[in-house]
Amino acid sequence: MTELLYVFPIPKAIGPYSGGIIEFDGEERVAFLKKAVEQSTVVVLVPTERSDSPVEEGMTGVKAEIEQVFSPFTREAKASVKTGGLCRIVTVAEGEAGVLQAEVEPTTYRVKCGADRLRALFDRAEIAYNEYLEVTERPRHTFNLPTVNEDMNEIVRSLPTCDGLRFFRTLDTGERLTMFIAALEQGVERYMIDESVSRTVKEAIDANNREYYVREQIKALSAEIDEDDESEEYYEKIDALKASDEIKDKLRREVRRLKRTAPASPEMAIIKNYLDVALELPWGVYTDDNEDLKEAMRVLNEDHYGLDKVKERLIEALAVRKLSKAGRSPILCLVGPPGIGKTSIAKSIARAMTKKYVRLSFGGVRDEAEIRGHRKTYIGSMPGRIVTGIKTAGSMNPVFLMDEIDKMASDYKGDPASALLEVLDPEQNAHFRDHFLELPFDLSKVLFITTANTLETISRPLLDRMEVIEMTGYTDDEKVEIAKRHLIPKAIVQNGIDAAWVTISEEAIRRMITDYTRESGVRGLEKEINEVMRKVARRFVENSDAKPLHLTKGNLKRVLGEPKFRTDKIETTDRVGVVKGLAWTSVGGDTLDVEVALPQGKGELRLTGNLGDVMKESAQIALSYCRTYSDELQIEDGFFKTHDVHIHVPEGAVPKDGPSAGVTIATALASALTGAAVDHTVAMTGELTLRGKVLPIGGLKEKTLAAVRAGVKKVFLPDDNRSDYHELPASLRHAVEFRFVRDVSSIFREALHRAN
Repeated sequence: MTELLYVFPIPKAIGPYSGGIIEFDGEERVAFLKKAVEQSTVVVLVPTERSDSPVEEGMTGVKAEIEQVFSPFTREAKASVKTGGLCRIVTVAEGEAGVLQAEVEPTTYRVKCGADRLRALFDRAEIAYNEYLEVTERPRHTFNLPTVNEDMNEIVRSLPTCDGLRFFRTLDTGERLTMFIAALEQGVERYMIDESVSRTVKEAIDANNREYYVREQIKALSAEIDEDDESEEYYEKIDALKASDEIKDKLRREVRRLKRTAPASPEMAIIKNYLDVALELPWGVYTDDNEDLKEAMRVLNEDHYGLDKVKERLIEALAVRKLSKAGRSPILCLVGPPGIGKTSIAKSIARAMTKKYVRLSFGGVRDEAEIRGHRKTYIGSMPGRIVTGIKTAGSMNPVFLMDEIDKMASDYKGDPASALLEVLDPEQNAHFRDHFLELPFDLSKVLFITTANTLETISRPLLDRMEVIEMTGYTDDEKVEIAKRHLIPKAIVQNGIDAAWVTISEEAIRRMITDYTRESGVRGLEKEINEVMRKVARRFVENSDAKPLHLTKGNLKRVLGEPKFRTDKIETTDRVGVVKGLAWTSVGGDTLDVEVALPQGKGELRLTGNLGDVMKESAQIALSYCRTYSDELQIEDGFFKTHDVHIHVPEGAVPKDGPSAGVTIATALASALTGAAVDHTVAMTGELTLRGKVLPIGGLKEKTLAAVRAGVKKVFLPDDNRSDYHELPASLRHAVEFRFVRDVSSIFREALHRAN
């Protein structure tokens, strides 16, 4: 059924339900539209290329009702329309006022393809539509099967790749879906190409202009706050370094990172801290060594009295360094009791060689990062103690003292002793890498000296990399000379007194050594001398006319008070079951009394005196030896079944351990079993086997010094220690009588005195 309606060509594709605001032009058309509003006239809108394009038979249009016209001008207007159904133009004729009239008939969308193909097209269209929305991030419209044709009319209006007019005029649903799918896929591809091109262009612009813009901004900010460009200063410092190209390139990269970092970023502080630390290191800075061995020996003798073997070994090391320029520095380890000058002799070496000197204490270090440093990625990170020490020294070849290396410990943070393996290994330390620097650091020219009180707590791999120099304690004569030459003049200066205000006699010094100190070194003696100087200082501050103090053996007690140690002289009579042994400790030698009692009992062995496992085994060995050789000792049969054996070492609050008490315990036990008294003038030391053989011991000098302090006249030593005896100072060799034994029975014969 056809009907005659007015026709308006419009330059866009619309759908049956795409009503809204449509623009019109021409005075006659605008006037007609205003009249159509009043009469509720239905018109036909036909999408064309332009508003003046001809309307021809067969074109598709849509019925519409004009609701309102907005016409600020006579030739142009915007009309609000309400669209209706589709229609097809049958005939076209001229109407009134220049508006066309056409005979139209209703039309609808139709389907020519089969149901399966149509369903497949619907599914593919939905997939393409969802992909398009996801890629372009556009809002989703309703998309469902009953109104798919109408919805597609709305969607294609926003697709730049779709021919909207051709799509509107196509009424076959299959063809429309095909066009719709193609438009969506082309839209996705075009969008991705546009994004890729935009990103490429942006990256190119950033690459070319970013550095320029950042540099200009930095210059502007620097000018605003009247500051110089820090990066240029860093570059100048890097160029002035005597470092390798690898190190310089690394530092320049850090400067470039600094320039790219925002001022408020935490990374700014991290990079600046790294650069400041790295540039403060003495890259390529070396001091000239003094190669005059006679001058070096003179300095060592001037600073230290005695220690002849230690000085000889140090001079030998200097001689090797002089002859072998490419040779690696030895790693020296000075081992000995406290107060004997381990630290001060390292300082003297530095003075003798005109080297820089740095000392770091490693006692109590538990964290591996203390050696290798902390990663620079953390705020507040810093290099390890090694690099810090080189920075403090200001040269790449200082004397580096690692004090108290035996007191390092390990925990969950790592083993610092293992970290030191690389530092103290001459094969590796030329390329030491600190975690903070992340650069190879040459330590091969550093003269490392370590100190320790004992070797027992140092790890074996670390000890293997060091040359051990044992420093034994001083004799009383050596202590007297040290006090005269070094301690007294030093104390006078430290306490601010005049040298004429005090004199100390040699007898007073010796009494201080025996009655007020008990040590291998001279640290305690120095304290006593300082106490004397403090009293002198107070004396002259209170009375400027006071008389000088002349300290003698007679008035020493009045100045220093009661003696702190008893003279520990030997007994005047022989006693049964009591023997004086000699022991070595980390602070020097000492005497050790062993007492044996045989109370009634069931043959049990009781040990008291806070003995360690090794001494307990020595006591069991001594008892087994005496029981095995009970016939030679003339012990009654069944004695051990009716008597207990109680072995005690006095001063039970002090832990005691070590293997060299075997012969002492055996002699005391033999004395108690036989009733023979022990010679009160003897002392002994040595390890015992089950067959009675006496094995060698260590620390002979310290033990001999302890024997001399105790007033011992004769000392029994293992025969294998003869070589150590010849290394003792002559004063010690003549101070007591030494008897070398291979078997403990020899000690029994000489030390035990049977009653007649």
